[in-house]
Amino acid sequence: MKLLVTGGAGFIGSNLCRKYLERGDEVHIIDNLSTGKFENISDLLEKYPDRLSFDEDSILNDKLVMKLTSLADVVIHLAAAVGVKYIINNPLSAMETNIIGTENVVRGAKVFKKKIFIASSSEVYGDQEKAPLYEEDSVIFGPSVKLRWSYAASKLVDEFLALSYYRTLDIPVVICRFFNIIGPKQTGEYGMVVPRFVDQALKNNPLLVYGDGNQTRTFTYIEDVLDAIMNMMENEKCVGQIINIGGTEEIKILDLAKKVIQLSGSSSSIELVPYEKVYGKDFDDMKRRVPSLEKARKLLDFNPKYGLDDSLKIIIDSMK
Repeated sequence: MKLLVTGGAGFIGSNLCRKYLERGDEVHIIDNLSTGKFENISDLLEKYPDRLSFDEDSILNDKLVMKLTSLADVVIHLAAAVGVKYIINNPLSAMETNIIGTENVVRGAKVFKKKIFIASSSEVYGDQEKAPLYEEDSVIFGPSVKLRWSYAASKLVDEFLALSYYRTLDIPVVICRFFNIIGPKQTGEYGMVVPRFVDQALKNNPLLVYGDGNQTRTFTYIEDVLDAIMNMMENEKCVGQIINIGGTEEIKILDLAKKVIQLSGSSSSIELVPYEKVYGKDFDDMKRRVPSLEKARKLLDFNPKYGLDDSLKIIIDSMK
């Protein structure tokens, strides 16, 4: 099988490309390296020179996207502006990438009748306190002056766009809402909490917890996510569906910090930092973000194999 993977040099994308290449597939990556890193795929380019190719370019280049889509059997669309800090610091480019870029990719899938995977986000649910969150739940966003919500709104537009192509033109689309994916080689540069905590703990520096630390999340290990993506693309029951993929262990961020300190044997302390000091006045946060996995279990028999402790131990060992 020939795959086009947008954002293939990112954390999820590079790991997914590795899995497909190990299976024997051909992969073409397009990534502008704004948040992805060439070193994530450099070893793959050396190991699979006949089955992996790479364009350092943007999905805003519609002519290139159209050409690459024509050569692929399926499209995995992962390219997006990611990370809270990046979104707030680059609101315009983030919106352009997430909306115009996605439109380019979906239009290419329409022209050449390709099956397409759309990576969405738990951010789409917005400012919720209920749990678990079901795919059919209403969404609640904060005001537009809080740029934090621009990412959520843009990903929701992506979902509307993809479902419109599916229902109007019968383009086979699969939409996945990811919940806090973690794993080795993930960077904390753009606000991801686990690699940031682990890095601070291994240096015995204070772990900086933003807000009061009582906000809760679940975390999903990368290998569970990759298996889910590959299963979705081979399961016709997933076409036209929105599916949550996430973890099952809800934890307060303050307790996550304590867990990282304990598992890493660190002497770090914990410091609470006001959101405004980190992100400025345009930031809002949601109190809880816990997925319902009912649909994923029904369609994919999805149950995470990696618990939070095991995931953290692997990440800690990889970062030592």
